[in-house]
Amino acid sequence: MHSLIIHMPGSSNRAANVEHLLFSLPEAEVVEAVNGRAVATDHADILHPGDLHSPHYPFSPLSPGEIGCFLSHRRCWQRIIDENWDYALIVEDDLALEADVWADTLALVQKNANTKSFIRLPAKPREVPARVIAQQGESRLFLPKVIGLQTVAQVVGREAAQLLLEATKQLDRPVDTFLQMHWIHGQQIQCILPNGVSEQTAELGGSTIQKRKSGRKISREIKRFLYRTKVSTHPQKG
Repeated sequence: MHSLIIHMPGSSNRAANVEHLLFSLPEAEVVEAVNGRAVATDHADILHPGDLHSPHYPFSPLSPGEIGCFLSHRRCWQRIIDENWDYALIVEDDLALEADVWADTLALVQKNANTKSFIRLPAKPREVPARVIAQQGESRLFLPKVIGLQTVAQVVGREAAQLLLEATKQLDRPVDTFLQMHWIHGQQIQCILPNGVSEQTAELGGSTIQKRKSGRKISREIKRFLYRTKVSTHPQKG
């Protein structure tokens, strides 16, 4: 299995962790992250204010960091296709691993992943199974009812990558928020928990996706609650 580490050149706080990941992950290499601020103007024709899909995304427009993150993942999906890999591990450069649990996760991936797979390896154990598919030690591969957020680590198959590239020629919300919408893109999303994955965002200098917050905090929380409620009405079926 190949591993792609999304990393922005010049991000010195994360350089040491990237070197560790290059040593720790199977057949790993760095994929240069897209600088959203540098390309936002060039991609203006594909950006929309949260209104491409239902439910409407209430926190638009996308920030430069969110644009760059989405395009970085699309770059990795395209790489999987170009290299004709069956599947690959895509991680972000703040990933941290717990070795024992990670070994069980890799075993589950190697036994179950294929060209059609999209398997989330989330840092936060929030997904609830609709159906358990396989188990290795304490780690379970399952179909989550509601797909969680964040994209610190995931296994993406070649056919899944092609489907997602076709579905994301126009962008109106962050990549993790779009991936939740299985009823739009048509890709089944699986999950492994526990998986040995955590993130070191704070330790490595904070998020690289900086977004100006507008409006009062209580208003944002209400919008977030209403949006999540609408997403939860579209569970994946076991």
